[in-house]
Amino acid sequence: METKHLTCIGCPMGCQLTVKMKNKEVIEVTGNTCKKGDIYARKEVTNPTRIVTTSVPVNGGDLPMVSCKTKEDIPKDKIYDVIKSLENVCIDAPVSIGDIIISNVCDTGVDIVATKNVCVK
Repeated sequence: METKHLTCIGCPMGCQLTVKMKNKEVIEVTGNTCKKGDIYARKEVTNPTRIVTTSVPVNGGDLPMVSCKTKEDIPKDKIYDVIKSLENVCIDAPVSIGDIIISNVCDTGVDIVATKNVCVK
């Protein structure tokens, strides 16, 4: 039996979780004070995902950069591919919150979206 220890990020409590696994299957999660902890632990040890946040340059904007993020979480092992795909991206102003910067980034089925408004200079 394998045991993993995690700190839950499902809520501000930061519970110390213990996950017991057998043959890569979760047998038991302990230490959580809410259901979010159980859900987080099971997902983290079997299929970890993350939201990626970054920024890209803007042409002709009142700000030189716009913050952006993946609209949903992506597989953790795709993070560097997603960042690399944004390496040469530059968008034109205006930009509105929610505008799609890259659709279906790295074949994840998830879009990169703007998280800030940028007006034309």
